[in-house]
Amino acid sequence: MARPTKAKGASKREAGEADERGGRDALPPLAALRAFEAVVRAGSMRRAALELRVGHAVLSRQVRRLEEWFGQRLLETGPRGVSPTEDGARLAATLTDAFDRIAATVADLGPTRGRRLLRLWCVPGLASRWLTPRLADLQAALPDVEIVLRATTEPADFARNDADAVIVFGETRPAKGRAERLEPTRLFPVAAPSLLAKLGPPVDLADIPRLGLLHEESREQWRRWFAAVGVARPGLDGPRLWYASSAVDAAVAGQGVALATRLQAADDLEAGRLVELPAEEVHLGDYWFVVAEDRAGDPLLARLGAWLARAVAAT
Repeated sequence: MARPTKAKGASKREAGEADERGGRDALPPLAALRAFEAVVRAGSMRRAALELRVGHAVLSRQVRRLEEWFGQRLLETGPRGVSPTEDGARLAATLTDAFDRIAATVADLGPTRGRRLLRLWCVPGLASRWLTPRLADLQAALPDVEIVLRATTEPADFARNDADAVIVFGETRPAKGRAERLEPTRLFPVAAPSLLAKLGPPVDLADIPRLGLLHEESREQWRRWFAAVGVARPGLDGPRLWYASSAVDAAVAGQGVALATRLQAADDLEAGRLVELPAEEVHLGDYWFVVAEDRAGDPLLARLGAWLARAVAAT
């Protein structure tokens, strides 16, 4: 990996002082390192910006600043997003390990010393619409634990991330880790009562699109749902909102019809903020609770799994 050179004209004395100070003063900006590590780990500028709570432009500038410091490209952009170069991958692996060790030490020395840290990663739709409203109950079930909940679409790859457990959504059992199905998930259309009152209930399935469809990242989910219930070539116009939680939030606001799971929509259906449209429920995947193979017998993760099973059954 290329290293930056001394400015032309620097004295031998200055060079000697820099050498005596050691490598710590020769490090690139910490903010740039943190931004780069997040992008590589997330595999996406957008997801990394959300994680660090900064704008996309700010994150891009930090990565460019790091590449300028090294004098070479560290990231490559392809059809599937960003990926590190060979040297970039080496740097990212070192940074991830270093940040994980720093976080572990801080947790051990901080105000929560003596309490175990539980890092739970969860798909955003379930995290915001079902798990977050139940955090107090989870904390009561695990009073000796500090819970760190992260909403993310990252897969269950415990060799690359620092999660203790992950809740993912998928059609098949995750390839890595020990996975348990949380529920047989079905998707069904929901809308706000105000929208149905304004436009009138749909006469049949083919009329659902006229109420306005709310999509996640792509229109594929609605397309597959209509195919499963026997509606050929429906109109699929409507905004794409990236996450299921955003689509259901928009449905609550009367902006259209969203596809939701029982867990995502349970609280709003019970409160009357959403109405389930008369249509068939379609299986397009399941929620999976995943832990690393070598931690399958961890008592804390067993307690977490038991609480999740009880909470799902009670919903």
